[in-house]
Amino acid sequence: MKRDILKLIEQGEKGFSKGQKHIARYIKEHYDKAAFMTAAKLGAEVNVSESTVVRFVMELGFEGYPEFQKSLQELIRSKLTAVQRVEVTNSYIGEGDVIGKVLGKDIERIRRTSDGIDREAFNEAVEHISSAKNIYILGMRASSFLADFLNYGLRMIFDNVKLIQTTSGNETFEQLMSIGEGDVMIAISFPRYSTSIIKCVDFAKNAGAYVISLTDSAESPIATNASQTLVAQSDMASFTDSLVAPMSVINALIVAVSRKNGELLSQRLRRLEEIWDEYNVYDKREH
Repeated sequence: MKRDILKLIEQGEKGFSKGQKHIARYIKEHYDKAAFMTAAKLGAEVNVSESTVVRFVMELGFEGYPEFQKSLQELIRSKLTAVQRVEVTNSYIGEGDVIGKVLGKDIERIRRTSDGIDREAFNEAVEHISSAKNIYILGMRASSFLADFLNYGLRMIFDNVKLIQTTSGNETFEQLMSIGEGDVMIAISFPRYSTSIIKCVDFAKNAGAYVISLTDSAESPIATNASQTLVAQSDMASFTDSLVAPMSVINALIVAVSRKNGELLSQRLRRLEEIWDEYNVYDKREH
């Protein structure tokens, strides 16, 4: 569960010791930097011991410093500007092997996603997608390319897939005007969350559609009104987020849906191969 650390600090500040007040002040003023400091480094920054830092975070209600640090990192993802994000990621990536560090972080995110994703929720999402009257796919801003990829995969299987174009916020609702019972919406959003997609999820849910949210947390604003939520790890890679783990979840969705609709997919692919051959869609020369 996400907790507002700044609010917790404000509520408990009167009871803090002198050393804890130094920690609290630093976090409030420099939470972007504190999020990537070890307990020892944070203590050294404000001239208190590492044990004082650990006791401080436990007094806030955290089991230990790692849980506190993770919560603080989640906080900054929704509060930092794009410029601040670049500064923060540059500081914790540092110099040297950038590709090794970035790929290593992505591998870790995929592993954590695999360990944590709800298999029952995933299987239920596959069932509803397979039996939907219409499938609406929606992703805005940085998540739009994830929506494009999911749309490409599902359109290979079904004719009833609708990718919502999001270049104009006002026209988005016009494209959703007919959504209703028996339909499925797949909404994709990661911090910083678009306010428009939150409204679209509410609209679809109120219209009776089954809403599947793909996002970074069960507390995400698009998860609140979703029928089912698939959680994929994402984190700051720079001014934008790493969305490798969400892409892997989308790959898994496409594979699972295609396996469930194997005969239909085979028929469609045979017909597509005929069309591709007839119109020379793919280069068949030997290389």
